Amino acid sequence: MSNYLIYGDIGGTKTLLRIAVSDGDKTKSYYEQRYDSQAHADFNEILADFLVNAGMDKAKRYPASACFAIAGPIVAQQAKLTNLPWLMDATALSAEFSIPKVKLINDFEAVALGIEILSQDDLATLQCGVTNSPAMRVVLGAGTGMGVAWLHWQGDRYLPLPTEGGHIDFAPTTPLQMELLNHLTKKFGHVSIERVLSGWGLTNIFNFLQADATRFPGIAVMELTEDSGAIITRLAFEQKHPVALQALELFVEIYGAFAGNLALLGLCRGGVYIAGGIAPRIIDSLKKGSFMCAFRNKGRYTGMMSEIPVHVITNPQVGLLGAGLEAQRLIDTAI
Repeated sequence: MSNYLIYGDIGGTKTLLRIAVSDGDKTKSYYEQRYDSQAHADFNEILADFLVNAGMDKAKRYPASACFAIAGPIVAQQAKLTNLPWLMDATALSAEFSIPKVKLINDFEAVALGIEILSQDDLATLQCGVTNSPAMRVVLGAGTGMGVAWLHWQGDRYLPLPTEGGHIDFAPTTPLQMELLNHLTKKFGHVSIERVLSGWGLTNIFNFLQADATRFPGIAVMELTEDSGAIITRLAFEQKHPVALQALELFVEIYGAFAGNLALLGLCRGGVYIAGGIAPRIIDSLKKGSFMCAFRNKGRYTGMMSEIPVHVITNPQVGLLGAGLEAQRLIDTAI
């Protein structure tokens, strides 16, 4: 018997939805559409449009399950998105759209789930390390925000543990990073790691560096606001802009140290997976060495850190794939 399942990756910038047809062990994509999240009042508006465009109403086809990965914490199957004024409720979505099973999961929980079906072509390895499977894993990634999820082995597969690790304190490790912390403390009060490791975090670093005119004499100050991460990476790679180059280098160092902290905290011998929209765009910078140097720089545990595999996920749909796996499991558990 064929079942239709719907799943999506919903973030502050974009929403990607897909319908697939499940027939036993095989699942085939049926229809997919991308939306600008900021252009819509709520998710229900997007989902209604998507189902009409997919022709589900005309064909009298109704999804048997749905799983939506959301950039924000899930409480009692309700979610208030971190970077959008949307409130999502699984029970309400099930009732309004006649979908028997609807589940909301954290976006990085979905990324973590998706890792198990990635191929080697979907990964860029920064450190091969020593394979220890099954063992604890962690996935983190800078994009609109900073996401973190753990993966622990239970039974016959990895289970994700969603977190709000992007909101823990930024811990500087060099004098320049301490100056950055002081600068951002004056502006924000509490400085989470997301204030530094995200698109707008890279913008904060850039603005901090150019605030001191003695650092780059003769370089005109640029007015960059909010998330200008894409502009800064272009300035660095295409124009070799000195402020952008140092901002990116500082960003990479902090990224490596934070990834190392998470790996040490979880004893993640199963691997560290760098996701998010920024990492694939700066892969050459991540490979230069400062990322892994900061990752391994953990004092007496430097040797152990060199044994942990570290990969960058280059498949931009890993979160969508993870949500699809969970939507399929919802169907399987109903049989």
